[in-house]
Amino acid sequence: MYIPNQYQNTDRADVENFVKNNSFAILVNQTAGKLWATHLPLELETDANGHEVLRGHLAKANPQWKGFAENDQVLAIFSGAHAYVSSSWYDFEEVPTWNYSAVHVYGTIRTIDGDELLAHLTRLVDKYETASEHPVSVAGFSKKTMAQVRGVVGFEIKIDDIQAIRKLSQNRDAKNFKTIITELEKTGSPDAVAVAQDMKRCPFEK
Repeated sequence: MYIPNQYQNTDRADVENFVKNNSFAILVNQTAGKLWATHLPLELETDANGHEVLRGHLAKANPQWKGFAENDQVLAIFSGAHAYVSSSWYDFEEVPTWNYSAVHVYGTIRTIDGDELLAHLTRLVDKYETASEHPVSVAGFSKKTMAQVRGVVGFEIKIDDIQAIRKLSQNRDAKNFKTIITELEKTGSPDAVAVAQDMKRCPFEK
């Protein structure tokens, strides 16, 4: 991923939190000679050896998983809030731009099944059911419902490289930086407001 120096996010803890908080990702690989992408949840976890990995699953009917054996190199893309920045907000003439944050994770993928897959599905359901008024659990599903597990392919991605960008107007002076935050908040757009909050937390703030 192309990342100008001032937009690089090298704070590993911040990057990990970003991946965990924006876990609905895009998994990209090459399948049958073509680029293939699937939108799916990917969970950042630690394996038995203490190494960070991504775990997920996709439908067995999705041919993407068949490409894992041909080429085990994959890319997972995590995107955060993004917003248009109007150059009318500046006190000088400039072109408009877009503020956003994203993380690209490159790794080596392998399929998982059996108890390993079941453990992944259990953790996934437990994580997202915490906000439910009447949470369900994998352990509580009937045999009929659990039979659907045969229709998915689980996988684990050994992380080889992480690249993170945080493009939040760090190239502007203090006055214009603060103005952008104010104007983003005034839009009322959830994404724009979220970007404004990201800018307030940005360590590159002028």
